[in-house]
Amino acid sequence: MPLPERIDQAFEVKAAELTPAHHQLFQDFKAALNRGDIRAAEPDATAASGWRVNAWVKKGILLGFRLGGVVDMSIDATRQPYLDKATYPVRRVGVDDGVRIVPGGSSIRDGVYLGRGVTCMPPMYINVGAYVGDGTMVDSHALIGSCAQIGARCHVSAAAQIGGVLEPVGALPVIIEDDVLVGGNCGVYEGTVVKRRAVLGSGVILNRSTPVYDLVRGAVYTASDEAPLVIPEEAVVVAGSRNVSKGIGKEWGISLYTPVIVKYRDEKTETKLQLEDLLR
Repeated sequence: MPLPERIDQAFEVKAAELTPAHHQLFQDFKAALNRGDIRAAEPDATAASGWRVNAWVKKGILLGFRLGGVVDMSIDATRQPYLDKATYPVRRVGVDDGVRIVPGGSSIRDGVYLGRGVTCMPPMYINVGAYVGDGTMVDSHALIGSCAQIGARCHVSAAAQIGGVLEPVGALPVIIEDDVLVGGNCGVYEGTVVKRRAVLGSGVILNRSTPVYDLVRGAVYTASDEAPLVIPEEAVVVAGSRNVSKGIGKEWGISLYTPVIVKYRDEKTETKLQLEDLLR
């Protein structure tokens, strides 16, 4: 029976009825996540966002939480206690994987794909189900949430938060496509899709509730019940504001936060980003 069908069946089994065979199924499933053979979401040219969610993969991840009891994984239980599900220890990474994990308190949970040339600057955290493409840098204090999909040659800058979307299982996780720069203190949440070569300036927040105003194309991008917020390819997004146009907010002169696309990548943008290559 194919792996997706086996996971779907196991997901319906009550916790008290799970067997050693289910544990072995989960270990095989998690190994496939680590190899990048399966993903919580993958490109799909037929979808409006260019991506589709693999709900069965999310079910497999949730199955792991049911299978595992809380155990002591501490190296030093007094100085640094570490208590978590037995099914989700820290991911093992070797020299042959071609990944840099700079010392200083970072953590990568098992069930994460790390491409060759990924650099992890301390302290940062990558949660289960995430996919991080070749040559991407995850900077200090950055978070890659559960099931988030990060493309190749991206830079997730210091203190950036890429939100996790594990439940509901049918919800698309956050997608950051290839060659995207996510600036410091950015937050990308609720299944937002950032298309290739986009640039998010420092402090930009993207979610399903806040419209994005494109000053170049004269468009407004929003999420809907059927589709996530999608940031166009090569868009340069900065934090902006818009005036409240009616009611007491207008009387008080209040403005609300909104992301604004001020331009699309050009030669000047490329020159500013060239320094990124020196850090990889």
